[in-house]
Amino acid sequence: MFEALVTLCLLGEPQICRDALVPGAEATTRAGCEAALGRLALPEGAWRAGAPFCAARGEVLDFEEVAPGLFVHMGAVAEPDGVNRGDVSNVVFVVGREAVAVIDSGGARWVGEATWRALREVTDLPVSHVVLTHMHPDHLFGAGVFAGAEVVGHAGLARALADRAENYEESFAGLIGAGFVGSSVPEVTVPVDAAMEIDLGHVLLEVRAWPRAHTGTDLTVRLGDVVIAGDLVFDRHTPALDGSVLGWLEVLDALEGQGARVVPGHGGPVLAMGAALAPMRRYLEVLRDDTRAAVAAGERLGEAVEHIAQGEAAHWALFDAYNKRNATVAFTELEWE
Repeated sequence: MFEALVTLCLLGEPQICRDALVPGAEATTRAGCEAALGRLALPEGAWRAGAPFCAARGEVLDFEEVAPGLFVHMGAVAEPDGVNRGDVSNVVFVVGREAVAVIDSGGARWVGEATWRALREVTDLPVSHVVLTHMHPDHLFGAGVFAGAEVVGHAGLARALADRAENYEESFAGLIGAGFVGSSVPEVTVPVDAAMEIDLGHVLLEVRAWPRAHTGTDLTVRLGDVVIAGDLVFDRHTPALDGSVLGWLEVLDALEGQGARVVPGHGGPVLAMGAALAPMRRYLEVLRDDTRAAVAAGERLGEAVEHIAQGEAAHWALFDAYNKRNATVAFTELEWE
């Protein structure tokens, strides 16, 4: 199998380059790829360095079909770095009879490219929608691969990304290195303030926006009895609080009635709903209760974060990387209750 690539280099750092996928020119022979490439309309862009060319197919992400037509790639339970290149969150695609939806797209453009190759092994249907479950960069930087798809996000997502885009891009470029070349923050084209449905042809996705919880921009997608929860649900990876600990606990209660199984944003790849929510609820309740106790004792933030929720340390990966941040957010929320 052959595909079209283009060499992209960082602006201002032309020595840092990566061969990036040009979707749509896949063929079984190099000649077929070159013919398809000649028919593509390729926009000029600041990232382009040289002309597109055809080469053997590149990296393909590993996906598991966890329900009919529902495919999940489980990212590494790790911080993004030059080794995993930002592949640290789960990526999902759903195949209908007429179209495909991608739900979250990874922490770099290459993850989106490797997702494109994986779904092309399953179907040649168009990707009609990319759903972003929230604003965190490890879930969204691969979306640019799916040109022409509607980008679905929480009604508050566009503003949140506008506020954080520069920081996200600079941070991930530093963490990932050359693997980040070509990545960019996507533009939301379909904002969701309550709920919507996506019809993929005899396959219906139910998209729901939630009140402030993990973040202020959380969405879930339901397919039958399976909920794709994004980071409203973590498995093994320490939950990351960037919203409201009280709101998150309320959303977990509501999620329990949404489906029998859940695809978390990290870990999994698919779990029984009750089994997934129990450790989440336990951690957030400990975070809440320890924070309230620290506030009641008159502790300062700096001393409180050293012990809040430390009893949970043995239950979660990356605990030291996330728990103090969570305690800071919870303290800021609860000190004025």
